[in-house]
Amino acid sequence: MKKRMERERETVSLMIHRYCHDHHGPETDLCPDCADLLAYAEKRLRHCPFQEGKTTCGRCPVHCYRPDKREKIREVMRTVGPRMLLLHPLAGFLHMIDGLRRKPKPGKSGSSSRRQSD
Repeated sequence: MKKRMERERETVSLMIHRYCHDHHGPETDLCPDCADLLAYAEKRLRHCPFQEGKTTCGRCPVHCYRPDKREKIREVMRTVGPRMLLLHPLAGFLHMIDGLRRKPKPGKSGSSSRRQSD
């Protein structure tokens, strides 16, 4: 089975790709705005202080996204999240299970500080 952070990166990527396809057209892989959001989300995941012990970002006590990016990722999650079990059953199910964890467990971070610059 894939590690928690690898699954989280894959799930976020699937959700952003689906959102972009549905809202910006299927003719390209990702529009520049969605590609930027995906790169930003991946960076935030790399610097997550909880790493393998993390819950889903929606339940996390640490808000590491800038307000504008946080609102955009919420929009993606609200739009695509409810359909994840139909679109990508395994990823949707595992994300739902990960979301049952109420509090993140401290984990090894690839960074020396809790918050990295944007």
